Amino acid sequence: MGDYSNMANYYDVIMTSGYYDYEKIVNNLVTHEPLHRVLEIGCGTGLILEELAKRQPHVRIEGIDLTQPMLDIAQHRLQAFSNVSLSQQNVCELALGHEHDLAFSYGGVWYFVIDGDQEPFLVSHIPDDAANHTGFERLSRCVAKNGTLLLGIQGPHHDYETVISNGMLYSQKIEPTPIGFTKHYYLKDGAQTMMAQTVNYRTYTFAQAKDMLSQYGFTYASAQNRGQLFLGFTKS
Repeated sequence: MGDYSNMANYYDVIMTSGYYDYEKIVNNLVTHEPLHRVLEIGCGTGLILEELAKRQPHVRIEGIDLTQPMLDIAQHRLQAFSNVSLSQQNVCELALGHEHDLAFSYGGVWYFVIDGDQEPFLVSHIPDDAANHTGFERLSRCVAKNGTLLLGIQGPHHDYETVISNGMLYSQKIEPTPIGFTKHYYLKDGAQTMMAQTVNYRTYTFAQAKDMLSQYGFTYASAQNRGQLFLGFTKS
């Protein structure tokens, strides 16, 4: 599973330099009702949770992540929000002791990629197939009956580089593998490499993803609409 310790200190500046639109992400989340208890799977440094907590101060919000340095930043960011709790968790060993109306992942453990008119495919930070099944089985215990699982939609991944807001050069390189792809992340300040991170991803076709999710009680519920950033699944 992807551990982002090397990226933690630079994650915020990369992500807030146009990588994600956090206001738009939360716009999509708050359209789902009811919202009493919400779980983010792979919350990183808490950028989505901060925006969500500002808008939903009476909702119980929980975030989990594998990478403790990311959670340390999130804990500092979210310390003013009494309705938010964080914990270091491996989703394959997930144990929370309560159910959520809504669970979501946007670029976290699992997300979908849509390339033009092609069907979505599932991207997982978990390279092992059996471990993906275990993760969804564990997650299913934490989503209430008739609750919703939202998995984010992204565009296709490409090699590229760009100057981010602190003046450093961010770049990424994609290499296909037999089970998905490997993604290399770099951040340079002039000739000096400030950060290098490599993550291995597994991919599933849309049919494979729907079949796997259905085994753990999640039924595909929503097709892509214009402006939608998630695909939705309902827990039976």
